[in-house]
Amino acid sequence: MDTQMSAGIPRPAPAPGAAHNACNPAYAPAYDPAYDPLVSPPGQGQDYAPTYWVATAGAPPEDDGPINGDIDADVVIVGSGFTGLSAALTLARDFGVKAVVLEANRAVWGCTSRNGGQGQNASGRLYRSQWIARWGLDTAKRLDAEIREGFEYWKSLVAQVDCDAQPGGHLYTAHRQKKMAFLENEARVMRETFGYDVKMLTRAELRERYVDDREAVGAMHEPDGVGVHPLKLAYGYLRQARALGVRIHPSSPVLGWRMENGMVRLQTPAGTVRARRVAFATGGYTAQGVNRLLDNRIMPVLSNSMVTRVLSPAEREAAGLKSTVFITDTRTLRFYYRLLPDGRMQIGSRSALRGADAENPRHLALLREGLARKFPALRGVDVAYSWWGWVDVSHDMMPRVTQPDPAQQVYYAFGYGGNGVAFSAHAGRRLAQRMMGKDGIAWNLPIYDTPLPGHLFAPFRRIGQGLLYRWYYLRDELL
Repeated sequence: MDTQMSAGIPRPAPAPGAAHNACNPAYAPAYDPAYDPLVSPPGQGQDYAPTYWVATAGAPPEDDGPINGDIDADVVIVGSGFTGLSAALTLARDFGVKAVVLEANRAVWGCTSRNGGQGQNASGRLYRSQWIARWGLDTAKRLDAEIREGFEYWKSLVAQVDCDAQPGGHLYTAHRQKKMAFLENEARVMRETFGYDVKMLTRAELRERYVDDREAVGAMHEPDGVGVHPLKLAYGYLRQARALGVRIHPSSPVLGWRMENGMVRLQTPAGTVRARRVAFATGGYTAQGVNRLLDNRIMPVLSNSMVTRVLSPAEREAAGLKSTVFITDTRTLRFYYRLLPDGRMQIGSRSALRGADAENPRHLALLREGLARKFPALRGVDVAYSWWGWVDVSHDMMPRVTQPDPAQQVYYAFGYGGNGVAFSAHAGRRLAQRMMGKDGIAWNLPIYDTPLPGHLFAPFRRIGQGLLYRWYYLRDELL
């Protein structure tokens, strides 16, 4: 495979055939590794990040090319990731509405092509016990039913696409002994209150059945969980949507919008798009100043990921890798990891505070050392792919799918906090239903009936984030 060197590791060449795709001209702007949504303007037409997913997904599906002139549309969706494509698919399939999807760069360029591919029965960063503490048992049970329905819906979409699905659930490993009590309590809540078949595993049981993770002192196993190749899945969404008449316009960033005679007027570099209804689904790649309804309401956080070369059977045996079930540990700044279908190891965790520092080698070193601590037999193994991406974390750690101003036909879905691979499909579906005024759905849940909260200290969030990272490290590793 031809490679390009960056930050000391090989970077993949563009996917075969990609240059023939309408959204990837032969001289597409290069990928900007320092992009930072708090300080960078929206990009335009940038190439993909050099992820394992991009290198192995095959040629991107055809699209409809950039916006070139003024157009009118019934519904416009800003963002062509999981959420935007799911919303467009629902609009076309269930309502006969052929939406226009605007994307700043390449189709599925942002979060969707950079995540860990871990599909969980979850959303946001709060656990079910925390739902009960925050909203009470009744609301927590209704929220669980809603997210569980969403997980089943996502699995139905996964079944329609060849996306290297790895079923088997999710392992949540205790990286220190004191974390076992937390996992045991959460397992009890999930079993007794919500009816899940969750099991606790001792260190010996974890090693015998799944992995010999040397840091883990035990684990909780959830049966609901499917690992996927996220870009293959997104390409499947895209093909289905376009087959139903949805138009996907890459290299068409929204630079701003305003209301005009009851319509939403969206400005792009090469034309104006007027729409009756608009949904924003740009995740962690939402530039400041583009949408006043979203400014300072998302905390964009960088996550790093790396994928090793293919491991030999002997190396996998030495590392105790017996399962492809995906795993996260109990650190606040958690590691997420799994054995991929082709025998490579993937691991991800926190990264830089700012885009300007994203290429610093110390962030890749954190992942290398994390993998080596968990699996000493893999210390020094070659890294084939390394990348980073922005995660949309809300200030209260839960997502929103809502219409923030009833006087405007403008909607959004944000704030998955790293748990959006599966929930984004349901969020997109609910987003479409809200836009079309569908009744009969219990919209009076916290994720639907309030906007994303702002924060008094949002302008200083990076300072606070740095302090929090230091505290989390002390709490996770030393206290």
